[in-house]
Amino acid sequence: MACLLLNQENVHIKIPSADTVDGITYYCIEVRIASIKWTVKHRYNDFAELHDKLVSENYVKKDILPPKKLIGNKCEAFVEKRRLNLEIYLNEVYNYLKKAMPRELAVFLDMHIYDIFFLLQSMALEFFTEGNNLLQKSKTYKFNLIQLYAISERLKQPCPPIEVVDRKYDFSHVLDFNSHLTGLIVEGSPEPYRTSNIYSSALSIELSSFKNIEDLTINQYPVDKIYHMGNLRDTVTYLKVNNTKLRTIVELAMCEEVHKNIENANDSHVWFKVTHLDLSDNRIEVIDEAIKLLPQIECLTLNNNLLSEISNVTLLPRLSQLYLASNNFTTLPDDLHTKLGYIVYIDLSQNKLTSLSSFSKLYSLEGLDVSCNRIEKIEEVKNIGHLPCLENLRLTGNPVSTIVDYRVKVLEPFGKRAADICLDNEKPNQKELDTVSVHQALRIAREGKSPTFTASDAPLFSAEIPNICIGSGKL
Repeated sequence: MACLLLNQENVHIKIPSADTVDGITYYCIEVRIASIKWTVKHRYNDFAELHDKLVSENYVKKDILPPKKLIGNKCEAFVEKRRLNLEIYLNEVYNYLKKAMPRELAVFLDMHIYDIFFLLQSMALEFFTEGNNLLQKSKTYKFNLIQLYAISERLKQPCPPIEVVDRKYDFSHVLDFNSHLTGLIVEGSPEPYRTSNIYSSALSIELSSFKNIEDLTINQYPVDKIYHMGNLRDTVTYLKVNNTKLRTIVELAMCEEVHKNIENANDSHVWFKVTHLDLSDNRIEVIDEAIKLLPQIECLTLNNNLLSEISNVTLLPRLSQLYLASNNFTTLPDDLHTKLGYIVYIDLSQNKLTSLSSFSKLYSLEGLDVSCNRIEKIEEVKNIGHLPCLENLRLTGNPVSTIVDYRVKVLEPFGKRAADICLDNEKPNQKELDTVSVHQALRIAREGKSPTFTASDAPLFSAEIPNICIGSGKL
């Protein structure tokens, strides 16, 4: 980022071009402070308005601004001459005011967007005037990396004279606002910031000014560029780190360590309060042992990674929800129930599974999403038809979902619980339940068993069932 305070003699202001849009001429100003540059466009009236303020408040000479012209001001030669004169004007004004740098001139040149201290002044003003309203609406705030970098750099510096202008611009308003936040969103970007040559994702930030964060989201920004993130271990309960190219969980769990070796982990590395961890859209290939440093996890989300096996989840005794959509799973172990324990919901959609046999002993399972896999045989449903708690099942997008009477054939293995099953986000209708009851009766007849229906089965078997000759298989 730019820092005028430290580079007052290394500032270059140019107006290399002018553009006419809808009959209005805009002068393109290029500002460079050291290696940082950006562009900003203004029409002549903006220059005139700025000049009036500088004349009245900063004793700038009144006659140095190129004069206004009402007739012929669209002429190419005139625009070119005015462009050159406006460039001379800006440089003359800057050289005259650079030691004090009035905010009006800084804002005109967009320094409040790209310069550390003028950006902090804008943030301080916003939080001074609107901070209470913002916190009443939500205690979660989304900062861009430029703002967080400015805060981080300011914390390294003594209070500069340029800030002592007005109390409403005081940096303390930023710190006060940050201390009241319970939710923080850190949003990066691979693109240059606005019209500048600043790549925000290349900047390092620190989070020591945030004392009470419970919900932390980091998106499109590498965690190894965040300092003091470990200070949030005592408060964060919801942690989302997405689109960061994260390869291992230890990179996050031991974020402040140079050498991230799980063998060197101790109690200071434990995230004691995190109950929800979302590491979707990264490059994680295995759930490594560092997951034990987040022992209170109840919901683990690892969608869109590179996983092909479920490992180390036994280190999470409170785990009840597991999201593994869009990974590389082709098979699951037969002893899956020994790994997952008391699991309530599993999402393995958009993988390459062909069987449901591994779910057969997950007796606590209430919801299962295996949509968009490669399950072909309806017989696979028998592996989960006896699960006593299962109520939500998604199989859509599998080859099996294209067979005739797909819904009825999926519901049949659930027996008298068929009415409780929400299949592909849809509860069975009465016609489907009646058909299921007939199929079950026919199956029982073929197997030579006597059906035993109780009063509790009445809602399922509401249709009139034809007379069945038990043992003969004939209607």
